[in-house]
Amino acid sequence: MSDGFLTDIKNHKKIHLMGIGGAGMSGLAILLHEMGHSVSGCDAENSFYVEKVRGEGVEVAMGHHKSHLDMYAPELIIHTSAIAQDHPELIEARRRGIKVARRAEILSMLFNGRKGVGIAGTHGKTTTSSMISMMAEFAGLDPTAAIGGELSDMGCNAKIGGGEYMVAELDESDGSFELFSAEIAVITNIDWDHVDHYPTRESVVSAFGRFVSGMKPGSSLIACGEDAGVRKMPRNGNAGGAIFYGWGLGWDWGATDVEHISGGGARYILNRAGRPVGEVKLKVSGEHNVMNSLAAFAACEIMGIPFESSRKALGIFKGAKRRLQRVGEASGVLIYDDYGHHPREIAVTISAVARAFRRPLHVVFQPHRYTRTQALYRDFAAVLGAAEKIYLLPIYSADEIPITGVSSFLITDELRAAGRDDAVMCGDFEEAAEHVCEAARPGDMVLTVGAGSIECLGEQILKCLRERARGNAEPAGA
Repeated sequence: MSDGFLTDIKNHKKIHLMGIGGAGMSGLAILLHEMGHSVSGCDAENSFYVEKVRGEGVEVAMGHHKSHLDMYAPELIIHTSAIAQDHPELIEARRRGIKVARRAEILSMLFNGRKGVGIAGTHGKTTTSSMISMMAEFAGLDPTAAIGGELSDMGCNAKIGGGEYMVAELDESDGSFELFSAEIAVITNIDWDHVDHYPTRESVVSAFGRFVSGMKPGSSLIACGEDAGVRKMPRNGNAGGAIFYGWGLGWDWGATDVEHISGGGARYILNRAGRPVGEVKLKVSGEHNVMNSLAAFAACEIMGIPFESSRKALGIFKGAKRRLQRVGEASGVLIYDDYGHHPREIAVTISAVARAFRRPLHVVFQPHRYTRTQALYRDFAAVLGAAEKIYLLPIYSADEIPITGVSSFLITDELRAAGRDDAVMCGDFEEAAEHVCEAARPGDMVLTVGAGSIECLGEQILKCLRERARGNAEPAGA
């Protein structure tokens, strides 16, 4: 605990969350609200998730200020890692003797007291945890769920269930996933990201090894056998023999005869221990989602969910918010949005789009964090080069202080050095929308990508396309 051991969350009726507008914090707010706590929150700016928790009856103030302690009289303050420990609101809370804790400390208390199904990994954990949550819900297990993104099929990113299982997406970005002791753990992959916390690739692998070591006695570990990072991870701990998934028949769970469906989705033959189980059809696209579904099938078998039930649930699974999500279509131009903010994520998304839609692709990318851009700008340029048209936006800083010499121009300069002189640097969303609307033609596809504020750009591009279409349709002299 940030301020000592918190013996029982039930003893704290009034709880205030700083940074409630994030996906993870808003989910925790909903869980606590459903548990009967009086929940309030604050955030620096309004967001989809702020409006979501307000709709659930949670009061939210804009900005962070110590006056909230008088306004809401909380007995416990929960804050995101982005809130500095010396923030005046936290300092005043401690002076008054109010308990202070990080999100992961509280969520891990809820998780560790249940049969915890923890989904970890650098990429794919939101979709995989969404799949498992929906499959368990469909099977009648009524799980508690805490996911880092909005699950389209359940209409929420968190819920308290009456069943014994809790499905949670575990965040490795600040090392807090090591607080969770899983009964079933899924590791989708291990990559070098969050370079502000992990100085080397080896440090990330070590952190995942410590997470596995902290699993409950007799627990089950499910991991992607295709991933190089997973293969390097030490597996000392309480888990029995690891269950691996991947392509072909050589894994505990494998996919064969994969077919990517035109217009979106995929189908494949699911194999268990080298033997076919049955055909699986997915609405979500891409090889990465085939991998995610393998992990979900493996977890659900351990949870006692029959294959037919799991297959039916995945057959209607529409995905998580901002994971290759359709925004709309105007003037024959199809627009999708994706949360990808790491080169590997962007690469698999572009590949999925290419297989499913076969349209000329315009990619608009908003880099996320100065540290990540500084470490990976060459990789970003390499994967973006697969698009027909490339547009860059300024870096979304999140909570970081700018680094001298680090900007989106590092990526555009690298692209131009590779012969992509057509890469366009845009100063803001309005300029990006104008450039895209000018260049896009009927039959093209636009993909907006990034973990920052870019999620609103797709609607802006749609509006621009429609206005241009109306203008072109007006008769001369009108």
